[in-house]
Amino acid sequence: MTTTDYILDSALVLLVLIQIPERRLTTKALVRPLVIVAIAVANYLHGIPTAGNDLVLIGALALTGLLIGVASGQTVIMRRGEDGEVLARSGWASGFFWVLGMGSRFAFLVWVSNGGAATIGRFSAQHSITSSGAWTAALLAMVVFEVGGRTLVQAARRRQLEILPVPELA
Repeated sequence: MTTTDYILDSALVLLVLIQIPERRLTTKALVRPLVIVAIAVANYLHGIPTAGNDLVLIGALALTGLLIGVASGQTVIMRRGEDGEVLARSGWASGFFWVLGMGSRFAFLVWVSNGGAATIGRFSAQHSITSSGAWTAALLAMVVFEVGGRTLVQAARRRQLEILPVPELA
């Protein structure tokens, strides 16, 4: 793993820490993880392999990422503030799902870099996965769908809260 790998993975995991205290759920807060993912995709995706079962691997990890992202976004604690703004914070459940996705990819990369490559090579040969590019595309698809799913769920929930009347002060 390169320094860039560590920085990008750490930045995505640390995003959940920013959301532990309750804060306004702004468009900037929703877009920030998408920008980080776009940087990762631009740095690492050099094509989408389609031979053998490459697309099956990519689809399976994309679906896994989407499920984790939707679960994370759905479990963010959100409410309407006194002045009408939408407030959000990550609770334990949301943090768990976010770290599950980001941490599992990070652990996979560390494992492959420290002796797991031969196992992945055997698995790939047995399951007609044709190249390391398929694994790269699959892991990137997982993160794109996780971040995208989480962001879309939060944006939809924010929109639902915005149309509710502002709570009255007691």
